[in-house]
Amino acid sequence: MTVTRPTLIALFLLLNTAANAAATVENVRIWSENNKTRVVLDLSQSVDHTIFTLRSPDRIVIDLKDSRLSKSLTQLPAGTGMVRSIRSAVHANGQLRVVLDLRERVSSRSFTAGPNSQYGDRLVIDLQPAGNLRPVKRASESYRPGRDIVIAIDAGHGGRDPGAIGRRSKEKDIVLAISKKLARRINAEPGMRAVLIRDRDVLVEHRDRMAIARKHRADLFVSIHADAFDDPRANGASVYALNLKGASDEAAMQLARSKHSPVSVGGVSLQDKDAILASVLFDLSQNAALSASLDVGARVSLQMSKVVKMHRREVKQKELIVLKSADMPSILVETGFISNASEEKKLRNTGHQGRLANAVLAGIRDYYYANPPPDTQIAMDLRRQPARHVRYVIARGDTISEIAERYDVSPAAIRRANKLSTDKIRIGQTLNIPIFSGG
Repeated sequence: MTVTRPTLIALFLLLNTAANAAATVENVRIWSENNKTRVVLDLSQSVDHTIFTLRSPDRIVIDLKDSRLSKSLTQLPAGTGMVRSIRSAVHANGQLRVVLDLRERVSSRSFTAGPNSQYGDRLVIDLQPAGNLRPVKRASESYRPGRDIVIAIDAGHGGRDPGAIGRRSKEKDIVLAISKKLARRINAEPGMRAVLIRDRDVLVEHRDRMAIARKHRADLFVSIHADAFDDPRANGASVYALNLKGASDEAAMQLARSKHSPVSVGGVSLQDKDAILASVLFDLSQNAALSASLDVGARVSLQMSKVVKMHRREVKQKELIVLKSADMPSILVETGFISNASEEKKLRNTGHQGRLANAVLAGIRDYYYANPPPDTQIAMDLRRQPARHVRYVIARGDTISEIAERYDVSPAAIRRANKLSTDKIRIGQTLNIPIFSGG
């Protein structure tokens, strides 16, 4: 076959473009502590990737598009913690595959991080034993046994700050209405209590919002907003957690402040700690809060996707000041685009507001029934084992709460026994009703 000069030029340009576009894995770091393992891939640039788990044997597979190992990375690190070994291969399509061979079945969470003063782009994979997720527990926790889980609900903007403005409404009014509905639903949930950061049309400064949540010893901070964009076609809801750059910036600022004024993490003062200890305390607390934020955010996003269109299903990470608590999981929920006429109409509708509140509560409930703080009523209830179960067939007019009252059991226990994320039931459905001793 004769190769013409134009063909050679085109081939050269194609290969040159592909080489320039390729990302490299500059380093792979791994460490293990407190029964958790973290693997970090240091990247030359951000890269599209997929992560999935395979069984028999257990392993996690990371596929990086148009990528390769750096020539300087001649050997991958040995396994530690839950990772037995790390290996890699390049597929014919240019995709780099990195495989984490596991010692045991794990729960995994991954997120990307942008450059900071020490590292460039990174892909972070956190591993911990399956079914062994632990909630963030602040060092100062000294609540009474059987306490409620406290959820701080922050209606964005307010007062002289209207937020985004639609054709017929203002963001501050819509999110306050949704927040109030969410608070009522949380307060009706056994073992949970809501704190409204603002319950009327007033402006609360950003850092004061976190201060109010911390004053009430909140376990979770949920900020409710409505999105806007120049293009009126933009639509869908989103859930945010803080990204690592924002976390690093906040850590640097708080640690600098601690030298001159009282700063505490989880009730532990940093002012009397040396620089290294203060940094370690802040980092441990903030990493735990960020990890929990991503977990609860994913559950809220999943539940919201059942009732509204999502702008993106995965939890986004962003630098937002209301998410910068070092010792409290925090998420921000964008309920939809007020700049979209169709979505604005829905956001103004009280029924739609209620469905959004139900979805957010369902996600929060999913998280805390999997990760209850150990001194809470929900944790105590989960430790109780039913003496037996009875089967009940749903009839017309039945509700979960009425059935629960009839059998002297909590609605949460019925949901848990039947793996229900909401109170929605149908005629003819069979439920397992847990009966506890003495019931």
